Amino acid sequence: MTLTKKLSAEFIGTLWLVLGGCGSAVLAGTFLDAGIGLLGISLAFGLTLLTMSFAIGHISGCHLNPAVSIGLWSGGRFPAKELAPYVCAQVTGGLAGAAILYVIATGQAVFDLSGGFASNGYAEHSPGGYNVTAALVTEVVMTFMFLIIILGATDKRAPKGFAPIAIGLALTLIHLISIPVTNTSVNPARSTGVAIFEGGLALSQLWLFWAAPILGAMLAGIGYRWIEAEQPNTSSRVTGKMIVSKKQKELVAKKLNNAKKINTTQYGSALISSKATKTYSYQKGTKKTTKKH
Repeated sequence: MTLTKKLSAEFIGTLWLVLGGCGSAVLAGTFLDAGIGLLGISLAFGLTLLTMSFAIGHISGCHLNPAVSIGLWSGGRFPAKELAPYVCAQVTGGLAGAAILYVIATGQAVFDLSGGFASNGYAEHSPGGYNVTAALVTEVVMTFMFLIIILGATDKRAPKGFAPIAIGLALTLIHLISIPVTNTSVNPARSTGVAIFEGGLALSQLWLFWAAPILGAMLAGIGYRWIEAEQPNTSSRVTGKMIVSKKQKELVAKKLNNAKKINTTQYGSALISSKATKTYSYQKGTKKTTKKH
């Protein structure tokens, strides 16, 4: 798959994440008595990621989040050369999603942008009035857990086909936990688009929603890389199968090749020796026959 196609998929996916997740909060979060509330908004974010995982996961990996791309890179799962292009595509996709949402939301005469545009914040800009320390810890820990789940669910040893479900549900749970604290970011691209349109505190506090998710993601990538490292002479408790390191496999293969060479040489020597014996016996027999005549 070409890089251009991957970036296009990331752009579309992040646009959908912001439009679906933030859009549910802005347009339907408190709509009359039928507002979807905390649970509905949390599910909306999870569902946007779940649906896009199936739609573009096979094209770009469906990161839709600079923190995810950075976390996968720190975990050895993503090439460094594609990191900056992915982040750019995600941020522009988030901006496009926020722009579409802004056009829709301002179509209502009573809409007030100062009342919130699904932006993230702390202190007076936190939904529950939580301070900067609480916000920082929340975003680092939530992003850390999010990346651990992503890395584990997409591991080659994990059950196939269930990763999008696990990751989508993880994002839902993260929102249920952290919406009261920071309005839930764990995604710099999601935070940037809406902050630019809202301005004010949302924009001045945006630094935290880049720094904390990236820190949490990098810690998760490094941590999972250490956890998943295969150790020699260990067995899997789940499958009961021996886990063999790459070096052990190479050593065994080398020994087998050497053994084959030795066997071939021995067989060849034995074959030559056997032929020589037969020839000698035949010649000896011929001489004896000649003497009789």
